[in-house]
Formats: sequence, structure tokens, C-alpha cells
Amino acid sequence: MDDKLNSLGAKIAADLGGSITGFEVTLGELTLKADRDRICDVLTHLRDDAACRFVCFIDICAVDYPERAERFDVVYHLLSPYLNQRVRVKVTADEENAVPSTVSVFPASNWFEREAFDLYGVLFSGHPDLRRILTDYGFSGHPLRKDFPLTGNVEVRYDDEQKRVVYEPVRLAQEFRFFDYLSPWEGTDYVLPGDEKAKS
Repeated sequence: MDDKLNSLGAKIAADLGGSITGFEVTLGELTLKADRDRICDVLTHLRDDAACRFVCFIDICAVDYPERAERFDVVYHLLSPYLNQRVRVKVTADEENAVPSTVSVFPASNWFEREAFDLYGVLFSGHPDLRRILTDYGFSGHPLRKDFPLTGNVEVRYDDEQKRVVYEPVRLAQEFRFFDYLSPWEGTDYVLPGDEKAKS
């Protein structure tokens, strides 16, 4: 199986030249690394080439690596029912440079691109309606980024006095506490409360 996928990956890389920057087969799955600016050409080739026929668009997702200069991987998943194979295509992106929208190649990518924009802040140039899809109007930030605060930025609650929903900045009710998860039955590095009274 891996030999067949390696052959397919080599053929796609040869056909597309500089559009494919590399490929690998891991755990029986083919992953292509593509040039961000030529993603539409890559997906069109995968859809239309007789040796590929990846006509079924599964999804687009993003992955955040904040330590990298291009912090996002935008990942496309396609299926070929004719070959009974899947392919994953990855491109890298950052907060400023947009990835070309693939709505013209696979119209189903419309809402997936909106989701990646909403949750990660990945921009898609040429998208017909790039706006938030899951978070509320006026939401601040992108909640699936690794640097997004776990508590969020805004608290939403119903105020009975005002008879309406109010938005307030998050206030933590208690100070940050240090929790260590050492088992008291296996012994701790400190004296447990109450143990100071026990005889040695």
C-alpha cells in the first residue's frame, strides 16, 4: 500500500513541479506539502487528473504552531472514491498573508474557510463572504489559537435588573492557585495540613 501511495505522490509532484514542495506517506496516508499561492492549481489537478480523481472534498482545518514564523498549517482533506484513497494537502500561512480561496475549485470549501478564519484568524483571499461563522457578533480574538486565554475575554450573562443580556470583561473570582497532583498515599514533598500534629 505504501509503495502505491509513494508512486502516486511522486507522480503528483512530477506533474505539478514547483507547486508541490514535498510529500510523505505515514501510517498509510499520503500527505502533500504545497505552495500556498498555488493551492487552487494543486486541488484542480487532484480533482481532474485521471490518475487521481480526488473529487470528494472532505474538509479544511487549521493547526496553530505559534513558535513558527508562518504559524498556521491549513490542511485540506480529499477523497477519491474511484481509487478508494485519501490525500491530505498542507500549506503554511501566517496572520497577514492570505491563502487563496478554493471555493472556485470546491464550492463546499466555503464554510470550512469561514470556520478556519473565525477560529484561527487564517485569511482567504478571493472568498465570496469571509466573515465569522461560529462565534458571536463582535467577538474578540480567535478561540482555537494557542495564545487565546482559556477563560476567554468576555463573559455573557442575563442581567435581571436590566432585563437583557450583558457582555462584561472576564473577572476571575479567585486568585490563581498552585495545584500539584502528588498522591498523599505515595508521599509528598511537604507536610499535609493536619500532619504537623502527628508524632514522628
